[in-house]
Amino acid sequence: MASVPLHYVDLRAFCYATEDEERVERALRTYLPEDFETERAVSEGHHGDRIVVLSARVERADEIRHVLDRLGELDDLDAVVEELDERVDDNCAFYLTLDKQAAFSGAVRRGDGITFRSKVEAYPAKKHKAVENAREVFEAL
Repeated sequence: MASVPLHYVDLRAFCYATEDEERVERALRTYLPEDFETERAVSEGHHGDRIVVLSARVERADEIRHVLDRLGELDDLDAVVEELDERVDDNCAFYLTLDKQAAFSGAVRRGDGITFRSKVEAYPAKKHKAVENAREVFEAL
């Protein structure tokens, strides 16, 4: 994949009061290049419990390729390609959720816990063009 038709990739995971923050960050780092900086924000849940939001925005092409290479390890990548019409919104953003528990072990699976969001390049900025570009990205993996 010579060029990457993604403006950026955002990865985000919530660390709830019952979870170890270092373990959640380790899970998030499964998808990130080595030594990539993560952001940390502390919030409060509905019942007053502490929630730490760990996130990273990947913008450089080589680093985006790294994240995409990790996604290429998904067992059901063909299903993601088939679901692109539902996974790309009218603002050309692509969404996918990933299994936080599997990521802690270094495995790449769809599930819950880590949110993957990317802005797909599309000229003109229309959903059908973004879906087409996203399809090219995932079929190349």
